[in-house]
Parts: sequence; C-alpha cells; structure tokens
Amino acid sequence: MHLPNKDELMSGVSSSLHSFSQAWAKRYVQQVHQPSPFPTNAQTSRYDIADHLRQELRAVSARAWSKTEHLLAEQVKRHQLPPNLINPWAIAKDVHDIYDQAFISYVSSVTPERFAVNISPLLGHIRAKYTLVDPRVIGFVSMQFHYTGLFLLELATNDQEALRLYFKAIDDHLYMPLQRAYDAAAQHSYESTDLQLVRKLLPQSSAIAHRVVDQVMAAFPQHHCYSGALNSPQVKISSLRDAEMFQTYLWVCILEDNISIVQQELFPLCVMLYPMLNVRWELVRYMLTLMDHEFAQCLDTAQFIKCSTYLDSLKIMFAEDVFASEVTPSYNGVA
Repeated sequence: MHLPNKDELMSGVSSSLHSFSQAWAKRYVQQVHQPSPFPTNAQTSRYDIADHLRQELRAVSARAWSKTEHLLAEQVKRHQLPPNLINPWAIAKDVHDIYDQAFISYVSSVTPERFAVNISPLLGHIRAKYTLVDPRVIGFVSMQFHYTGLFLLELATNDQEALRLYFKAIDDHLYMPLQRAYDAAAQHSYESTDLQLVRKLLPQSSAIAHRVVDQVMAAFPQHHCYSGALNSPQVKISSLRDAEMFQTYLWVCILEDNISIVQQELFPLCVMLYPMLNVRWELVRYMLTLMDHEFAQCLDTAQFIKCSTYLDSLKIMFAEDVFASEVTPSYNGVA
C-alpha cells in the first residue's frame, strides 16, 4: 500500500484550502455589483477622501469605544467578564491598522473582494488573539470595529457605497470565524464529503440569508431592535450579517466535526449581546427553523442529515425553556 509522502500530504492540504478559498471568493464576488462601481477617474478624490478619514480615525475610534462601552459595560458585570481582559489601547491599535489597510486598498483601487482575501489572515489572527483567553471578548472587538466603520461612513459624504464594501469585509471577518473555517477546510482532502457539503452551501449562503431575513421581517413586522425596526436599512444589514454568521459557525462545526465553537463562542456571545440589542430569542429560533428548510432544499439526504446534527443542537441550545428564567435587560428605545 502506498503511503503519501510529506509533499503529497501538503499538496492535498493546499488543494482543500485553495478550493475552499476559491469558493468563498466566488461567493464574495457575487455580492459586489459588476462592473466595478468605482469611476476610473476618481483616483485623486479617493486619495482626498481616504486622507480625510485617516485624519479623523483617532477621534472616530474614541467615539466608537465610548458607544461600545456604553452598550456593554453592564454586560461585563452580568456575565462576570474580568475587565482586565478588555484592553482598549490594544483594540484601538488593531482598529487603526486594519482601517489603514482598507484606506490603502481603496486609494489603490484594489477591489473589495481582493481586499477581503488579502486582509483575511490578519483579521483571523486578531480574532484568534482575542478569543484565545475568553471568546466573549470578540464581542467588544467586533462592535468597536463595526461602530468605527459606521461613524467613518457618516463622515464620507462622497463615495459612501464604495467604502461600505471595504468596511463590510472587515465586519464579516470579525463577526464570522472565516479564518477558522479556512483552517478547518485545510485539514480535509479535496474529496472529503464534509468539505463538499460546505462548498455546496457556501455559494448559496447570501441568498439563504436574504430569504431567511425577509421571512423573519414578515413574521415580526412590529418588532424594534436597539437600532430600529427590523425592516430599517441598518438593522436589515445587521440581520443579514447575523444570518450568514450562524451559517459560518455551522460550517466550522461540520468541518471540525464538533460543536465546540458554538458552545464556547457563538452561544455565549449571543447571550451577552442579543438581549442588550433587543433581539428576542423567538427571532433566533425562527431563523434556525427557516435555515433548516433552506438546507433541506439544497442538500442531498446524507448531507442534510450531517448538517442537521449541528443545526438541531443549535435549536436545543436556543430553545425557549433555556431562557425561561432570564431577566431581560432594560431597553431604552431606539438608538
């Protein structure tokens, strides 16, 4: 029997990782309108816009931290999270470094999808650094990055939509364990059934998120989250991101063949953040039920059974009786 040598093993790992990365890149490109939305004669104005935002970044980052701390300070106490785990200076430096890379790519007309691929390892490292000690810390980090992007967009009176795509790439990689999914995919052979399952779901994840969120909005037309009504543009963007986030965590479960990332990271983050953002658990449960229906439509029987193993565990974790004794934090209206 032929045993693969080191070069052959490395070749197999590389093929799996490349196939997964390529599938992700194709999915990302589908979200970006083609041809490129950037005017070819906008080089100078892009430089001016980026220079202005770079000068404002320190003040914007401080404002974002104030917002994040206001929202999450009470959660630190409720969840007994040691305050010394949250280092605002280290987070501020990471924010500056990442957004500076976004400005450089924007000025250089590097496409948002290429920027997403280029920045993925660095954001994966940042994510791993903060989740290593306590996964809940990533809630502070991702929120700090998110509000920094929102406040920068408010200052960018020109070319907002172009910049939004770069900032979305940052948001996605911090809220979603994408680099961990890449790393898990690299451990599979190209022919792996689990890898093929995820590669089948991946190109459809955005469309699934849109269909799921549309149905959730239709089912809860009167519901208001912290930032507004479910059908408001800002809340819908966040809802779509969360629907894709749950799918990404599911991919990691399938590729790692265990549910530890949900138990250690996703569930504690949701318990810490969702009540404060006035995201009711019945919305989460309905979203998971809709995802179940979506996966049943696009997977064969064997694939759906494997997927359902982890999706059913998610449903159990977010079941109504789990939160029966929960005290809902006070909600002060729309931000």
